[in-house]
Amino acid sequence: MTPLLNILTGINRTSEPSSGSMLLAGDLYRAMSGTHTTFLGREPVDQGWSGAFDRLITLSTTKRPQGPGFDSYVDELTREVGALIEKIRPHAIHAQYLGFALSLAFTRSAGSIPIISVAHGPDVMAAEHDEQERDTLHEVAAASTAIVAPTAALADRIDRLTGRRFTDRLTVIPWGIRLSDARVRDRPSPGPGPLSLVHAGRLDDNKSTITAVEALALSGQPHHLTVLGSGTLREHLEQRAIELGLRDRVHFDQFLPRAELWRRLPNFDAFVFTTKDLEAFGLVLIEAQAHGLPVAYADLPGAREILGNTGVPYAPSDPSSLAAVLDEMGRDIQWRTALSAAALDNARRYDITTAGRRMCELTLRVTSGRGGAHRRHA
Repeated sequence: MTPLLNILTGINRTSEPSSGSMLLAGDLYRAMSGTHTTFLGREPVDQGWSGAFDRLITLSTTKRPQGPGFDSYVDELTREVGALIEKIRPHAIHAQYLGFALSLAFTRSAGSIPIISVAHGPDVMAAEHDEQERDTLHEVAAASTAIVAPTAALADRIDRLTGRRFTDRLTVIPWGIRLSDARVRDRPSPGPGPLSLVHAGRLDDNKSTITAVEALALSGQPHHLTVLGSGTLREHLEQRAIELGLRDRVHFDQFLPRAELWRRLPNFDAFVFTTKDLEAFGLVLIEAQAHGLPVAYADLPGAREILGNTGVPYAPSDPSSLAAVLDEMGRDIQWRTALSAAALDNARRYDITTAGRRMCELTLRVTSGRGGAHRRHA
């Protein structure tokens, strides 16, 4: 019998499906056959989600991710991680978020164990704006045998950020979802007229939900928008909707567990994606498409790479551009129907089993000493 590939990974957050990266991790390692994965996380632990891993260990080092105590925090975390590595003896380490504290601790305690670092987006954004984060990212990248990014656009951004010193280590492995769990709505699409729109994600500045809210005020049809998510800008967005006279056309709901989100998605006519700067991949785009929803998306390199002509681009942070797209989508039922069919076809490219297989193949290459080739799709 072939021995299992022993992988150590982790994300320095509470061990629950509370973000895209945690959802991805749960799906990805569940999809990686022939492996034994130990995950390092934080309490509390969601038992259903943690079932994706063969073992979950909660970190005890008090988290201090920023400020003058960062160096001592990393030293303490490195000692804890180093002791765990001695016990686990993994064949490979997957360092999630190249540039954050846990990846730095992996880097400093791995010894001869090969590291595959995995970019998620916020780590790259942080490094672009903060010198300490940038130094951390450089150290992790330098120690990595391979660096995984979910899109060529993000890989290029990392390449530029690191002075193109690690181009030969960069590998693109697109992320995915559990397509078998998605269900397309069984009700017919409505005729021409106002749309029932949905937006899902964190309510922060980069997600730019305000663009969708303000687009409704500029649209020629009385579209309705449901915003699913939580974040620091929730109150501001609610107030802005009232100021624009949209109290009855914009509805806010809390962050939903994935099962509930997927249950509700088929009830809408289209999905609105409003991120204005960097989105590593945008799993929610594929989630929406897998449920047959046409997608209007901010025309960013990563989103364009994932969706292409299966979605409808508009100028990022431009409510008038988005309003024009939504109005046309509302008027042209044949176009909207074609977009729905294209969405389903595109979503089929992003099954998590494919991402799991590619990640496993890369890990086997790294552990067998065959490392990386110049920028490639694994």
